[in-house]
Amino acid sequence: MRIAEILRRKGSDVATVTPETTVRSLLDTLAVKNIGAVVVSPDGVTIVGIVSERDVVRSLHQHGAALLDIPVSAIMTADVRTCAPDDRVDGLRNTMTEHRIRHLPVVEDGRMIGIVSIGDVVKSAISELATERQHLVEYLQGRY
Repeated sequence: MRIAEILRRKGSDVATVTPETTVRSLLDTLAVKNIGAVVVSPDGVTIVGIVSERDVVRSLHQHGAALLDIPVSAIMTADVRTCAPDDRVDGLRNTMTEHRIRHLPVVEDGRMIGIVSIGDVVKSAISELATERQHLVEYLQGRY
């Protein structure tokens, strides 16, 4: 399965914040949207970073309560791994596992067109296994 298929199923909406957004506002966005990470983008299509709940928790130790009022650009991951719509999900699964990444923006022609999470990847794997199982059952029952 290709990443484009995941985006067709889930949509292409991506939660973003600007680099100047405060961590307090970021936490509100994460809570309201019930998500674990947002892409940091000045314009909604260019990626300058990604910031997750994990980044907030790790920074809390260093900054304490003052963390809430600093910009997300101070805690974001600036070296963002991305994927393309034509990439295969199994390759993405390996990348996410090896690099301990839970969210990957999808980029085409230099523009962000979506995001996939580890949950999306797991869902697609379960779907593929269910389809394969169904085909095997039908084959064994002589319906093929």
